[in-house]
Amino acid sequence: MKKTIILLAAIFLFYILTSNVIAETVKIPDDAIRIRVVPNSNSDYDQEIKGKVKNSLEISMYDLLKDVKDSDEARKVIKENLNTVDKNIYNLLEKEKYDKGYKINFGYNYFPEKKYKGIKYDEGYYESLLVTLGEGKGDNWWCVLFPPLCLIEAEETTDTEYKSLVKELIDKYL
Repeated sequence: MKKTIILLAAIFLFYILTSNVIAETVKIPDDAIRIRVVPNSNSDYDQEIKGKVKNSLEISMYDLLKDVKDSDEARKVIKENLNTVDKNIYNLLEKEKYDKGYKINFGYNYFPEKKYKGIKYDEGYYESLLVTLGEGKGDNWWCVLFPPLCLIEAEETTDTEYKSLVKELIDKYL
């Protein structure tokens, strides 16, 4: 009996210790379109600028894509509005007196592995809207633009809710 209790306690302890280390892998649909903002550096200023660009993009892209039903339509809307997106970023950076330049690319871009709230997202080349600020050497922000997971993240209250919403959206668009 004592050995059984010790064995169960060891299994329980092992489970507790490893549950926070092992990340669940989520497969984002192949036809998903991502968005990524890479700042010039990790300085407070550059990270602040990245945050402002990110916030502006989330709002403008949501407005553009809120009624879009599939990735082909999303791709078309993004391509048709790249000049507007560019102009908005230019105006924001001009207002912030940001003089390090930026680049916008819509196509297949590299994404590093990301672990977020116990979920692992694989690295690789993904269709995406990429904004690189300055030299692009800082810690990046990225999210799934279509299906629109970025705005759901802002409304989340718990990990469980986030995971179930992600699953629902992936199931809906697959």
